[in-house]
Amino acid sequence: MCTLAACEYGSEPDPLKTALLAAPPELVFKGLLAGQFAHLVVHDCAVYKIEDQSAKDMTWTVVLETEPYPFFTSCDRQSLSKGKESVTVELGRMAFGAGGCCATGGTYRTNDGRGWKKL
Repeated sequence: MCTLAACEYGSEPDPLKTALLAAPPELVFKGLLAGQFAHLVVHDCAVYKIEDQSAKDMTWTVVLETEPYPFFTSCDRQSLSKGKESVTVELGRMAFGAGGCCATGGTYRTNDGRGWKKL
């Protein structure tokens, strides 16, 4: 019966897609980088590049995320700032049970939305 219900009503919405679409404006960049349109969203200490402009056909790719850590972490710090010809993000993951920030992360800059340089 569940299969019939899924066919009748459609599949459940993707929680990541929902989060990316609902991201606050301070974590979203839409504009030109290196002469090409870029749509970047920071979510859970990762930067996603959004392709296609309709919500129905939206695809995303992780273009930057914090390095792996051997223990459980949570996203403690994330921000995005727009420069004249670049975007800068700060990402910071904190290990559970640890004080302060950050076990992994840092500040990164891109001029094209694909390649990132750690500052």
